[in-house]
Amino acid sequence: MTAEVTVRTVHDVAGLAAVADYFSDVWHTPRTAPPYPAEVLHSLVHAGGAVHAAYDGCRPAGASVAVLGPEQSTYSLVAAADRGLGHAVKRAQRDWALGVGARTMRWTFDPLVGRNARFNLVKLGAVGTEYLVDFYGPMTDGVNDGDESDRLTVTWELAAPTTSYDTDDRDLAPATHTAPDGGILARRDDQYVWCRVPDDIVTLRAADPVLALRWRHAVREVFLEAFAEGFRATGMSRDGWYTLTRTEGSAV
Repeated sequence: MTAEVTVRTVHDVAGLAAVADYFSDVWHTPRTAPPYPAEVLHSLVHAGGAVHAAYDGCRPAGASVAVLGPEQSTYSLVAAADRGLGHAVKRAQRDWALGVGARTMRWTFDPLVGRNARFNLVKLGAVGTEYLVDFYGPMTDGVNDGDESDRLTVTWELAAPTTSYDTDDRDLAPATHTAPDGGILARRDDQYVWCRVPDDIVTLRAADPVLALRWRHAVREVFLEAFAEGFRATGMSRDGWYTLTRTEGSAV
């Protein structure tokens, strides 16, 4: 890290309150109703979990929360960071998890947020292993309100080298689904499925929630079909196309 930005674990009441305020700002909720209250964060730390925060000077500029899971695993409840600091926050989570004997970490994210998909699948090398329909039910924060809360579970092998998959064959594969904007939503061949997401679902959701929900349902259909056939999400291109790769042993 630079001299101005540091990442550390947070244990004290004041520090955890600042992290709770930071999460409120990220998810556009009143600071009186944060998505992760300070007392909940304190309880998770007391139970053996970890809160990490990135500081730009004295100001939190990123934070994450993780808890221990079964069978040498950890679960990342939440992670958010100002642009450019996400990797440092996740690396701190990874180092903590390895230090307590974990070998994998799982978390969920909105599959329509392409930048998060690229970070998780390409930069970190995690794999999308489960598609969850309306996982949280209705959400009322300023980012997710008005949509259904589908989530993609990713699994990160903490000690493995970073790998992701993308191919040059996408445009050669037959189109299978049409997107709400009239363009091609998905293509597939025997080994891969490619699925497109909107450029900025958060902005679209605020401007046209009906159209955003149509995108939700369209992408959901592609993912559920592909996952039922043994595909997993392994990459995301810069222009917003997922790569889903058939796993070994799944039927063709």
